Amino acid sequence: MSEELELINQDTESLMKKAISHLEAELVKIRAGKANPNMLEGIVADYYGSPTPISQIANVSVLDARTISVQPWEKKMLQPIERAIMASNIGINPQNDGNFIRLFLPPLTEERRRELVKRCNAEGEQGKVAIRNIRREAIEQIKKLQKDGEISEDLAKTAEAEIQEVTNRFIALIEKHLETKEKEIMAV
Repeated sequence: MSEELELINQDTESLMKKAISHLEAELVKIRAGKANPNMLEGIVADYYGSPTPISQIANVSVLDARTISVQPWEKKMLQPIERAIMASNIGINPQNDGNFIRLFLPPLTEERRRELVKRCNAEGEQGKVAIRNIRREAIEQIKKLQKDGEISEDLAKTAEAEIQEVTNRFIALIEKHLETKEKEIMAV
């Protein structure tokens, strides 16, 4: 197989791995009834005029299965962190006692669990779309090589089949992640 095709295969697989990593990061943010410090990933608070992730300005820990504790390293950061959590729309109201911010996760209702599963499926669909777009771009590169006369038609067909095989493998991985997360959410 030509060097160009090898490079296309490597790039495609690398990009698809990044898409899977992104999906995993998004699924971690969707709560499944248990407290998880990663739920606050991506939430930024105003720290002296610059948006800073909460994990960089406070200690985030899990007190029990339903409680997250946020202890800022500076007392005056309590208000900005509290505002950032409220604005983030994660569905939890912070409780500020002057030293800590506590987040109490309410037990999930059946209806809320179904909403979370829908959200997971939407994230999964976005992941699949990303994987398919990566596949499309790779196949376009292969067709361009064939059109330019750098590879034969047979070699192009083989390369396209390999790209499809990689795509199928990553789509199956997305399905597996979604199935695992759904079981986690629906477990009472």
